[in-house]
Amino acid sequence: MVQVRVASPMSFEAFLEWYPDDSRRYELIEGVVVEMLPTGPHEDIGGFLGAEFNFEIRRNKLPYSIPRTCLVKPHAAGSGYMPDVVVLNRELLKQEPLWPTASVIQDGKTAPLVVEVVSTNWRDDYGHKFVEYEAMGIAEYWLVDFRALGAVRHIGKPKQPTITICQLEGEEYQIRRFVAGEKLVSGVFPELDLTTDAVFAAGE
Repeated sequence: MVQVRVASPMSFEAFLEWYPDDSRRYELIEGVVVEMLPTGPHEDIGGFLGAEFNFEIRRNKLPYSIPRTCLVKPHAAGSGYMPDVVVLNRELLKQEPLWPTASVIQDGKTAPLVVEVVSTNWRDDYGHKFVEYEAMGIAEYWLVDFRALGAVRHIGKPKQPTITICQLEGEEYQIRRFVAGEKLVSGVFPELDLTTDAVFAAGE
């Protein structure tokens, strides 16, 4: 994903007022507006995971939905993220004051699972977003590093395509890394039958 930085600094409230009515996607990271320009493989993986999750939602009759776009407002002032995939608990949306007018959630319990498909913004995904999603109480955070862009401290050595699944236990994420040939394990979708190979293939 290519990032194009535009006017800054900006508060989250000003960001919502500024947000243009077009098809482009923007995030606010510590007061800096960033235009997100995803690549085709990046979008393919996000779409594939959304479809897999939707199948589980329908099959298990869960009160979840996956919006086309959704801004996640963390506790940090001056930030607002747009994950590649957000699973929402529809039963909790009524407690989100900004949802009816701005497609924004602020309570981590409303989003039991978020996915970031890692690309050139990998430092934000492994850094700011990891910390903020954890602090919000988002139960599960996936980092799909299909090009092995993250630092060795995040994906190990030798670097290889990796899916990191962070599951909240207490107030901290417990981290599991999955590489080629492994089956993914999700707490939100415990019956999910999905391998790393299938996810990586979606981006080829």
